[in-house]
Amino acid sequence: MRCRLPPAIVLLVLSPAIGELLSGSSPPAEFFNPFTFVLLAALYGGGAILVRELVLSWRKGWLSIFALGVAYGIVEEGLMCKSFFDPQWPDLGPLGVYGRWLGVNWVWAQGLTVYHAVFSIAIPILLVELAYPNERNKSWVSTEWLRVIGLLFVLDVLFGFCCFPKPEAPYYPSPFHIIATVAIIAALVWLARKLPDRLPVPLSTRVPSVRRFMLLGFTATLIFFIVFWGLPNTELPPIVTMWLGVLVLLVAARYALLWSGNGHKWAEIHKWAIASGALGFFILLAPLQELSNPTRPDNTAGMSLVGLVALTGLLWLRRKIIHQQRNELQGKVEFATGSETGGAD
Repeated sequence: MRCRLPPAIVLLVLSPAIGELLSGSSPPAEFFNPFTFVLLAALYGGGAILVRELVLSWRKGWLSIFALGVAYGIVEEGLMCKSFFDPQWPDLGPLGVYGRWLGVNWVWAQGLTVYHAVFSIAIPILLVELAYPNERNKSWVSTEWLRVIGLLFVLDVLFGFCCFPKPEAPYYPSPFHIIATVAIIAALVWLARKLPDRLPVPLSTRVPSVRRFMLLGFTATLIFFIVFWGLPNTELPPIVTMWLGVLVLLVAARYALLWSGNGHKWAEIHKWAIASGALGFFILLAPLQELSNPTRPDNTAGMSLVGLVALTGLLWLRRKIIHQQRNELQGKVEFATGSETGGAD
């Protein structure tokens, strides 16, 4: 099976499909509303394309993708939705009080920033590049289209800033909060351009099995959600929760770097495994979200099907990667055989 859609179109849809649909933030009834879909595609998909194209033009690597992913998370939640500052944001729950200080929902802000950097930006880019290996080092959009995507992204953010959470009663943070947010975003963009392609010293190690990478992705995601959405319902001080969140990220990053040899030694199937493990958490959660339909204000009907489609897509991608690896191995064997025959002649 060949990928016929341009990779930019796939990324445009896949980013919101993971960040909003599979996560359950926007169930099918909401996600496939034409207005909502266009809004999310311009925001998530547009942001992912901008991140990917900027990093490619700067000749940088995954460190820069994560830095720009953090910047994207702050743009969406800090400027567009303003959920970092609004104590009445609909999805906050206890996080509207837990960890709120100086007009900022700190625990929510930390968790959502990391979530968007990983699930809205990094994983969609990784999966699309795995699906289009021959397009990995090429630009996916022209300069003119990149400007159009950038304009739509900015207009999307401005629309949200002026209208969210309710058009009739939008919330606006203080000028200080807005200026500080913009300054942090600018600093992250600058940092992304200055970061090295890889960490200075590669970590030499034997690459573990595919299952261990999958387990790492699943476990890190599970613990991440327990920390940021479970612990706020306890009496644990918010600062402890935030430090635990940092610890989860550091440990997960450490193992990912160690096992991959700092990105030098792992194969495509290992990259697929760590992303699939992380998304496996949402796939398992999808039917449970549909069962919770009576207790939620939104309509979660169809979430089981969303999880099934996601699983099918990941299995298709795995088959494609394995097929490609076999073809590459066969090509190397044929080349070596041909060289030996030529040398004997």
